[in-house]
Amino acid sequence: MLRTFRIGGIHPPENKLSAGKKITALAAPKQVIIPLSQHIGAPAQAVVKKGDLVKVGTLVAKAGGFVSANIHSSVSGKVNKIDNALDSSGYKRPAIYIDVEGDEWEETIDRSDVLVKDCTLSSKEIVDKIAAAGIVGLGGATFPTQVKLMPPPGSKAEIIIINAVECEPYLTSDHSLMMEKGEQILVGVTLLMKAVNVNKAVIGIENNKPDAIAHLTKLAAAYPGIEIMPLKVQYPQGGEKQLIDAVIRRQVKSGALPISAGAVVQNVGTAYAVYEAVQKNKPLFERVVTVTGKAVANPSNFLVRMGTPINTLIEAAGGIPENTGKIIGGGPMMGKIPADDQAIQAAVVTKTTGNIIVLPKDHYLFQRASLPLATIKRQARAACIQCKMCTDLCPRYMIGHQIRPNLVMRNIWREDQITDNDEYLATFGDAMNCCDCGVCEMF
Repeated sequence: MLRTFRIGGIHPPENKLSAGKKITALAAPKQVIIPLSQHIGAPAQAVVKKGDLVKVGTLVAKAGGFVSANIHSSVSGKVNKIDNALDSSGYKRPAIYIDVEGDEWEETIDRSDVLVKDCTLSSKEIVDKIAAAGIVGLGGATFPTQVKLMPPPGSKAEIIIINAVECEPYLTSDHSLMMEKGEQILVGVTLLMKAVNVNKAVIGIENNKPDAIAHLTKLAAAYPGIEIMPLKVQYPQGGEKQLIDAVIRRQVKSGALPISAGAVVQNVGTAYAVYEAVQKNKPLFERVVTVTGKAVANPSNFLVRMGTPINTLIEAAGGIPENTGKIIGGGPMMGKIPADDQAIQAAVVTKTTGNIIVLPKDHYLFQRASLPLATIKRQARAACIQCKMCTDLCPRYMIGHQIRPNLVMRNIWREDQITDNDEYLATFGDAMNCCDCGVCEMF
């Protein structure tokens, strides 16, 4: 029987429209805009100035603290300016503008297709190279990878768990990467194992990707200690706590880190980026992005350089359909629905950009996002009939222990009336554990 996490979850319509599509590399635009905040933690600090010449892979911004990440140029050319730029949420953030001139790469980057399996580096040297390359979690959280690979004192990793479930509807970037870069991913996993000194890794893949399971299972026979584990399709299995429960049957306590269960969890895209950083000296300046939607002419998986305008990707997938209601950055369950579609089209691809979904006007997500906030609050207040379904489906089971579901629903509308944080915690208890998976919004 296939494993999955043991508490809650749902199986929404999959809509994997771009599954099976080969990864297509998009050409660099005439100008890239590289934000200095592309990760959880402190923004990076620019180390270039107007007029500087850079190559593909040149360090342009250095990590701004312990929890931060280096940023590298995705193109060659001249720094036009350092100024604010709109992000996908419509906020202005500091960014580096680079005018593209040719396509000259740093000489240290190995651009060959030759697989490099052997690595003589120590654990610390591997972690240092990952940090230097600006690798972050590519599953959406964008937590600096080197920090995850340095467990706090008193903690010890026992297993590496690779998140390859890609459980949100529509998304296929990880699936396409597994099919085309499977061997490199496995080498990346061995590097992660060496970095944290463990001899076991599990790659969890939901069984709606049988081709990826078969492909990696065949390749993994040559990599001791790596197991490919098919998992039942269940959202939100891509969450760290849910995946740990599914794979090793351990619960991560409220407020605790995955390392407390002996696990270090990394996304499959991150494993590939680690391979490129350690074995090919290639910083993280491009990634695979899915552009999809039922009305999109050509749902696709693109290899895109950071700083490329999102509108360029949408045009490459056939352009914006006439019936477009909203454009989501990310998955339909946890992605961001911007108030202004012009903002997300004007925004650029960053390390956080994994997927772009174009929704039609008749999609319920568009209809919900179009409602005034006051209306949403009134609906939340009135909708609860105390059926207990949200309790049963919540993957964190946060609603079931200390909170009655009707209290959550009926008090959302008066959130702005609660000014005392202690009162809020007393009212909602474990609700602060919410992972924003959206399961309770599905019904």
